[in-house]
Amino acid sequence: MIERFSLPGTISAMHTDTISPGGLDWQTQALCAQTGADFFFPEPGSSVREAKRICGMCEMRPACLEYALANDERFGVWGGLSEKERLDIRRLENR
Repeated sequence: MIERFSLPGTISAMHTDTISPGGLDWQTQALCAQTGADFFFPEPGSSVREAKRICGMCEMRPACLEYALANDERFGVWGGLSEKERLDIRRLENR
């Protein structure tokens, strides 16, 4: 399902080319920590395009998405996916 929301050929490279720090250390290295929460937690109905663009450049994206899915984050953009996209993944995993 993640492949559906990513650029072709990026998923396998994303997991092998990126070393994700253990624990929550990835959060301090993530681009969102340097950008601010406004992009990643927009008002309802606002665009998440800019947040996804920033996530697409972030080396911590796999760790972020893994964290969001493991902790059932329901708001904001995490790991380049919106709330609805993460919900779709959880629904597929629970089949």
